[in-house]
Amino acid sequence: VEAVHLIADGKAPRIPQPEEGATYEGIQKKENAEISWDQPAEALHNWIRGHDKVPGAWATIDGQVVTFYGSSLLDASVPAGQELAIKGASRPGLVTKNGLVIFGNDGKMVLVRNLQFEDGKMIPASKYFSADETTALELTEEEKKMAEDIR
Repeated sequence: VEAVHLIADGKAPRIPQPEEGATYEGIQKKENAEISWDQPAEALHNWIRGHDKVPGAWATIDGQVVTFYGSSLLDASVPAGQELAIKGASRPGLVTKNGLVIFGNDGKMVLVRNLQFEDGKMIPASKYFSADETTALELTEEEKKMAEDIR
């Protein structure tokens, strides 16, 4: 009760909180989330995972900012895949059937499952080279009839 009266009367002591020992981290900005490639695979994984979903860890691929989501450490032999040059990486990534495999400076691998482009479009990393392909939707006779009924 006494504290409430002191506050109401404007006489409560004001003690500034010291910043030493504070654990609050400021809001992360996209420009600070670029992937630094000169790290071991575990550090790359932690960086991507730590920035997943906001703001998203990113790298430049084919002159475009691409954001990486859904990483996991990959402890296996190097899988077969199509090479993908990533700006700053000492070794190209591999687009495989499971996603994009990237390499740390220790030679170990990280698997990234999803990629998002600057326009906001997100794709499975395994579909990177087929992202521009468009397929026509073909309806069966039954589906055509249903579509006509709905119209």
